[in-house]
Amino acid sequence: MAKVTEHLSNTQGKPVFSIEIIPPVKGSNIDDLLKSIEPMMELKPPFIDVTFHREEYILKNLPDGGTKEIKIRKRPGTVGICASILHKFGIDPVPHVLCGGFTKEETEDLLIDLNYLGIENVLALRGDYARPYNSFKAKKDGHFYANELVSQINDMNNGKYLHEEAEYLNASDFCIGVAAYPEKHFEAPDLDQDIVNLKRKIAAGADYVVTQMFFDNQKYFDFVNRCRAEGITIPIIPGLKVLATKKQLSVLPKLFYLDMPEAFRKEVDACETDKQAKQLGIEWCVQQCRELADFGVPALHFYTMSKSDTTLAVAKQIF
Repeated sequence: MAKVTEHLSNTQGKPVFSIEIIPPVKGSNIDDLLKSIEPMMELKPPFIDVTFHREEYILKNLPDGGTKEIKIRKRPGTVGICASILHKFGIDPVPHVLCGGFTKEETEDLLIDLNYLGIENVLALRGDYARPYNSFKAKKDGHFYANELVSQINDMNNGKYLHEEAEYLNASDFCIGVAAYPEKHFEAPDLDQDIVNLKRKIAAGADYVVTQMFFDNQKYFDFVNRCRAEGITIPIIPGLKVLATKKQLSVLPKLFYLDMPEAFRKEVDACETDKQAKQLGIEWCVQQCRELADFGVPALHFYTMSKSDTTLAVAKQIF
């Protein structure tokens, strides 16, 4: 087992292949998830990110005029999935650790479990809104910003826990990743402020960066150059998604606040079937990967949505 930064330093001038998977919905069997990973094992990804999805609620009206939260959806634990990946494939899992939905105490308990299992990498994120709310709400005695979460993880790496009275707690040794947004986070007023926020996370102890997906490489190139000009030196891994249907042309920009290059949009619009759009998405992503590799990226990180076919079609032409 190794840290993400160690994997990135052993690339011999070539980017490494990594993927991100989504936990199955509650009640599903992990076998389907593991089967979706198996085809990509021939490409030997050194690490696999495992997302953590917020719980979802409905608000039920009460007779007294108030409302009550009722939890309607929750995904299986990221810790268990990471342990399964570690056991079955011998690959470093990178669990997402969120601010949203956790107190500081619950975060510490989660990190202790990960450390106990020998998991050495985490991706520290603020997290999305919990539906049906339209703004982020931190849990009472939880973190509101990702840099605060990074600080807590870094404190544990230095042997500092929430309660000095706790016994038998050794220092952890997590490699900490954080997120960045080449087209800026949708809540940031501008990209300059977004980079300021990224620098806060790095100052708190982040070791590497993974970007949001993008379809225009120039956005990534410009972002990296601005970061370097601001003194950011840690690895910045590009995140990629292979377009698989015509519908994704309009859905992905809404979900992830990104732009589609005009040339790509026109080509997808001209496709008559999803099969044609998928092939075009594969070809576009292959070209993205080749340009990014020439730029010297440390890794090519694929958001698979737990489907292997399109990612595998691209990766086989690159790795």
